[in-house]
Amino acid sequence: MSNPAQAHSPERHQTNTGAVIRITTVAAFGGLLFGYDSAVINGAVSSIQSTFDVGPGPLGFAVAAALLGAAVGAFFGSRIADRTGRIPIMKIAALLFLLSAIGCGFTQSIEWLVFWRVVGGIGVGVASVIAPAYIAEVSPAHLRGRLGSLQQMGIVLGIFLSLLIDALLAHWAGGAANELWFGLAAWRWMFLVMAVPAVLYGIGAFLIPESPRYLVSVGRPDEARAVLSRIHGDDAVDARVSKIRSTVDNERKPRFSDLRGSMAGLKPVVWVGIGLAALQQFVGINVIFYYSNVLWESVGFKESDSFTISVATSVVNVAVTIVAIFLVDRIGRRPLLLLGSAGMALSLGVMSVVFATATKVMVDGQLTPELGPVAGPVALIAANLFVVFFGVSWGPLMWVLLGEMFPNRIRGAALAVAGAVQWIANWAVTVSFPSLSNFSLGLTYGIYAFFALVSLVFTIKMVRETNNVELEDMHA
Repeated sequence: MSNPAQAHSPERHQTNTGAVIRITTVAAFGGLLFGYDSAVINGAVSSIQSTFDVGPGPLGFAVAAALLGAAVGAFFGSRIADRTGRIPIMKIAALLFLLSAIGCGFTQSIEWLVFWRVVGGIGVGVASVIAPAYIAEVSPAHLRGRLGSLQQMGIVLGIFLSLLIDALLAHWAGGAANELWFGLAAWRWMFLVMAVPAVLYGIGAFLIPESPRYLVSVGRPDEARAVLSRIHGDDAVDARVSKIRSTVDNERKPRFSDLRGSMAGLKPVVWVGIGLAALQQFVGINVIFYYSNVLWESVGFKESDSFTISVATSVVNVAVTIVAIFLVDRIGRRPLLLLGSAGMALSLGVMSVVFATATKVMVDGQLTPELGPVAGPVALIAANLFVVFFGVSWGPLMWVLLGEMFPNRIRGAALAVAGAVQWIANWAVTVSFPSLSNFSLGLTYGIYAFFALVSLVFTIKMVRETNNVELEDMHA
């Protein structure tokens, strides 16, 4: 077998890296909206609870409602994109984000807030599966890991921007529940600001080309050649179109029946995708980004300090995602996943012990852990280390692997299933956290630490390396 580096060396010289980066960056902008929409509610949770007078259960459902919509969007997004193309779906997602931003900002009841969160969630789900697939289809193999990681970079930048904007709006108003501009409370502006990136994403979707693989599949090879010329140069175009056509000609439209196999009714690679999608959420990462303000306030920090902590954590998340982008194509997917799993298990274990052994005080008729001068900094360090290990591994690499690991024949259907599982797992963690944390924060983080250990074993047993493997060769 030839050396992978030698096998791909011509491609490295022919690739128009600047064009590839521009195209994939626009596609990954959907990830920014995904991150913004997911985390924007963090700064509004307390205000929503007081404005609409809801308890922990309904509050958790309102926070998690977007994730139900995301599961629907992820499940149907890939199949619709196989019929209409990747770009039209991106435009629809941008419109859904815009409607959600306006609807949530002006909502007058918790029920309508849930509805508009679901609308935005559908956009999130669509973007979450279309962007990785599109990026994988336009990226050369030697850059695919780094470019695929741009999806996660968009997500973490979206989280950072939403938390930063939340903090600034709350600061300017003197509190998230206070009136800011035009008679609207600051928490409402947190949602309305999302309209800006939604419009930018919609404009960007008009400026990037359709996936060459989709164009070949619908009998438009000349357009596919034009796109590939921008990416790889003229010398590589005909060979690449022929290679894509050979796989397209030997396959039919993806169907869910194609996923059936010998391992509990599904193909092993489908179970790997499901496992990656579920475990990425079961470690509890989004608790940090959806509830961190409420969490830190509940253990004794002021509202302003909680906003600052949340923004600082999101900065850490951005920094380590940059590290992951530089490492993913150099050392491979599996080593980073193994490192991340071990680090997450350790840091989550520390958080579990800290909260389980903290002094309990009565707050609003409920026993709540109070972190002292030692336990407080230890919990903050452990929480940020958890973000570091997640951000350098499972955060970006789950999206990279889902975009590239499935054979072409089943990619659309398998992505739909794995994407839906990811959002259902996210919903389950998000909706259960308020009740679990009211019962025991120590137990809650202990559960997340257990799943981090499961992710370590899962990676060792089930995940194979896909670094430097062409998409057309994944069936092998």
